[in-house]
Amino acid sequence: MAQKIMLVDDEPDITTVIKASLEKEGFEVACCGDGRKAWEDICAFKPDLIVLDVMLPGVDGWSLQKRLAEEPATQGLPVIVITALEPAKALFSKAPQVAAFLSKPFDPKELLEKIRVALQNKV
Repeated sequence: MAQKIMLVDDEPDITTVIKASLEKEGFEVACCGDGRKAWEDICAFKPDLIVLDVMLPGVDGWSLQKRLAEEPATQGLPVIVITALEPAKALFSKAPQVAAFLSKPFDPKELLEKIRVALQNKV
């Protein structure tokens, strides 16, 4: 069974590239472009990992990550943060379930490598 990745990003071009790249590697990918709707989608999809943007409409990535960390069903879920907001790295580095942080623009191959490592290290 394919591992499931939830991509939460509001930029369609980035979402399209990441989704295609991950599906090519055999992952099942669901996408959400709205921070407010993301929690609902995460609960329904039950991903093995989340790729999360910081700046989102509705609810920002930091608030969403905090909720993931607080809820028993999602506490162990690894998160990879992708953002154009480089200063956010210091804030997210304190979150234990954040497995990696990538600044936009990034190399999709690097994202794939970070995903594989995070999934291998998942508790």
